[in-house]
Amino acid sequence: MRVGTCVAPGSFAVEERPAPEVPEGWVLLDICSVGICGTDYHILEGKHPFLNYPRVIGHELSARVARDSAGFAAGDLVVVNPYLACGTCRACTRGKPNCCMAIEVLGVHRDGGLADQLAVPAGNLYPATGLTTREAAMVEFLAIGAHAAARAELRPGDRVLVTGAGPIGLGTALFARIAEAEVTFLDISPARLATMRDTFGFDATHGAIADAMATTEGDGFDAVFDATGNARAIEAGFAAVAHGGSYVLVSVVKDDITFADPEFHKREMRLIGSRNALRADFETVMQAFRDRRIDADALCSATLTLEELAGRFAGLAADRADLVKVMVDLRP
Repeated sequence: MRVGTCVAPGSFAVEERPAPEVPEGWVLLDICSVGICGTDYHILEGKHPFLNYPRVIGHELSARVARDSAGFAAGDLVVVNPYLACGTCRACTRGKPNCCMAIEVLGVHRDGGLADQLAVPAGNLYPATGLTTREAAMVEFLAIGAHAAARAELRPGDRVLVTGAGPIGLGTALFARIAEAEVTFLDISPARLATMRDTFGFDATHGAIADAMATTEGDGFDAVFDATGNARAIEAGFAAVAHGGSYVLVSVVKDDITFADPEFHKREMRLIGSRNALRADFETVMQAFRDRRIDADALCSATLTLEELAGRFAGLAADRADLVKVMVDLRP
């Protein structure tokens, strides 16, 4: 079977490998569509800190069940949850497998789904009833935003700021809007802000936190979501949180983050980490697609074959300001 492999930093190839083994309780899948995300670009660029090469990438997946197995029928369309949790650690036993102490993510800690076939545990498959293969492959990245919005416990009319107008920021903003919050984007990229404004109908501010604060007459935002992946931007975001508000860190950085304790306390601010997603978040996204509250075509910037990706991957990684989601189609 074909697999898309980052052989080494800067090197991507389509290779041939044997079909996967299928352990007891796992399900063999025929992969349909794969979304390319920031993690995949970072792997290609050699910027991912927790990865060994070579690595078959791909964790935003839709698939059809290859043969009857574990309660699924051959041909069933499924969404793949790429977070393989241990099931026994403190987080798992408390219903939070998204932050399992020994989590393995497909395409990062183990080989992923940019391949003709993949085997995964049955518990990581969710029926994609009523979805297209493209929609099903977009569920995972949107579920990260749905999880972040849920973590903030938004209420109708809440004033929300999303810093970082990339795909994860967009997913967060879409589900904040579904929660009936008033959403504003902040970014330094005019191209990204134009997409958020013109394609998705969000208010957008170019510049610094002070520019966003000016739109609130200095009151700040009830919830601020950071999706920048930039330590300085994260630190600056504390100043945008209103008294009694929440700051949700969706992006991850390797740096230490510092903030002024007096400002934090006088606002009774909540500082919240948001990692991956739960099954409930996947279900929220799937229902949003079924209700036509999210348009997969608007999210899709380009559709490629696996072989086309091999020729264009480096160029896409180098210039992705105008991209929301590149999809790789392996089969209908």
